[in-house]
Amino acid sequence: MEAQKKRIFSGIQPSGDLTLGSYMGAIRNWVALQDEYDCLYCIVDMHAITVRQVPADLRRRSLEQLAQYIACGLDPEKNIMFIQSHVPQHAELSWVLGCYTQFGELSRMTQFKDKARKHADNITAGLFTYPVLMAADILLYQADLVPVGEDQKQHVELCRDIAGRFNGVYSETFTLPEPFIPKVGARIMSLTNPASKMSKSDPDGCVYMMDKPEDILRKFKRAVTDCETAVRFDPEQKPGVSNLLSIYCAATGKTIAEAEADFDGQGYGVFKPAVGEAVVELMRPIREEATRLLADKAYLEGIYREGARRAQQLAEKTLRKVYKKVGFVAR
Repeated sequence: MEAQKKRIFSGIQPSGDLTLGSYMGAIRNWVALQDEYDCLYCIVDMHAITVRQVPADLRRRSLEQLAQYIACGLDPEKNIMFIQSHVPQHAELSWVLGCYTQFGELSRMTQFKDKARKHADNITAGLFTYPVLMAADILLYQADLVPVGEDQKQHVELCRDIAGRFNGVYSETFTLPEPFIPKVGARIMSLTNPASKMSKSDPDGCVYMMDKPEDILRKFKRAVTDCETAVRFDPEQKPGVSNLLSIYCAATGKTIAEAEADFDGQGYGVFKPAVGEAVVELMRPIREEATRLLADKAYLEGIYREGARRAQQLAEKTLRKVYKKVGFVAR
């Protein structure tokens, strides 16, 4: 008998356009996981509205994100891909879990503190409680693993605490998820500030997956390096050059040593455009395929509707169990 595959859940907010960092650090790894695991990938539009969004932009980016997922190689037959707001069980379970989450736990979440500083004029209850919705996202599907970066591990820990607390009161209900740090996956930093992760909130230091080739090349030519000329990997002394080397290696499949040899004695005037060209060629087929898919709205609609149908089947099983355990009358 075939062993049951472990289940993975992950989601990205459509609060900005997907970046080179999103691709190299997350989405490319997802593609490598789709044969080995049972995967659900969600466009988490409900999380996106914890800060103000332009409604037309949110709709556009949600569809663009789905098209880019597919263009990157995620197979709709092998993965469940859906839009979070199309599966109402996320919001329903979030309310129940909120009643098993302590105020102090949410107060300690570092991302809440960071976002509250950045959006001091709009610190909403949603911004405070969104880790509970994130826990609901994961626990609804009894996910075994959640691919996360270091900055998100705290959310998975809170999710485990909430699930463990609920299980302790009502008996085993939820699978306790583990953070899943992929074996491969580049940490891509900003081109203008290599001390910070590449972020869609920093347009000058960020390469977007749908950027035109000329825009990608311009950004790499302006990338921060240092006053030396040697292309050498040294994150402490040469963070800008080291970041560019990491990007070049992730784009070409070369090792750091091979990349250093490629540019030995060349200088940054040759190095920076070469990194830009490598990224242009990596992104070109993805951008072209995503553009083609976006022209076929009926196809994308079919994908997200079928994804939501499959996700709802799984989610409803968990929600029914939870509602029965807390004492709600069956509907």
